[in-house]
Amino acid sequence: MPRIGLTPGQVVDHALALIDEQGAEALTLAAVAARAGVATPSLYKHVSGGLAELRRMIAVRVTEELADRLADAAVGRSGDDAVAALLRAYHAYATERPHRYNALPQAPQHDDDLTRAATRLVGVITAVLREYGLDGSEAIHAARTVRSLAHGFASLTTAGAFRLAEDLTTTQDRLISTLTTGLRAWPA
Repeated sequence: MPRIGLTPGQVVDHALALIDEQGAEALTLAAVAARAGVATPSLYKHVSGGLAELRRMIAVRVTEELADRLADAAVGRSGDDAVAALLRAYHAYATERPHRYNALPQAPQHDDDLTRAATRLVGVITAVLREYGLDGSEAIHAARTVRSLAHGFASLTTAGAFRLAEDLTTTQDRLISTLTTGLRAWPA
């Protein structure tokens, strides 16, 4: 029987806390079990597929968290303001939780839960882009553009690539301006 009070979600909580503190390389079943106060074999009662299953659950959670963050940032906004809020929220998530962000799958996975979470994430982006009159294939191309800009800027930032003295917020503002100008001129 699973330990009373310990759920698969709480196991993921412990795993994410470990990742946040020490990075993904520290993720082991033994380390998560120690944080959860259970013996390592006991984790299999909560995460039957072991470390691979735990990584899958982490990927789902991180994708859901990012979708929530972007949706919260964009709510009540439209057009350029919504795009700017979405991109700033994306960057903030990645820089506040860089190890967690690195657990975000960048390619489609053959997993129903992860597909559902990723579809929601893309849905938040495409909803923000509706103000530009984009739909069908054009909405997908625009969403890919937004994702490429967001992921590239976030990844470079978290990797420490921007070490020059110029203000990073100014760079981000210019990226956003370039993108929104391009979206307003996007082929319909």
